[in-house]
Amino acid sequence: MEADISGEFPCSSIAVDSVLRIGTAGLIWGGLTGPLDADKQGLTGLARAPFIARSIGRLGFQWGLFAAVFSFTHCGVQRYRRKADLVNVLTASVVAGTVIGGTRQWKQVAGITGLVCLLYGVNDGSRSI
Repeated sequence: MEADISGEFPCSSIAVDSVLRIGTAGLIWGGLTGPLDADKQGLTGLARAPFIARSIGRLGFQWGLFAAVFSFTHCGVQRYRRKADLVNVLTASVVAGTVIGGTRQWKQVAGITGLVCLLYGVNDGSRSI
């Protein structure tokens, strides 16, 4: 199912790689959705540019934070359990969802994040069979 990473790379290296990749995707997504959100709010001229810049930064940070927490937790749980299975994915996604969700509706965010990442893990595992 998953590659056994225990002993190959430190969890911090895996987390940094994930932050760079997913954080960049968040920056791109912010660059695409920022102008659309600015149009919806009717922003023009000088008010538009800072709004788009904040959108890019916010989404890049949120996506990068999720990637860091998820990959670090996934790696740590996998090394602790010495197994590469869906329990690691589910545990890491619930922890990352709880961190991202903060205090507002953290149970819902953790549950949905766990479900989405679990579905991804099932899909990823089915390709390697």
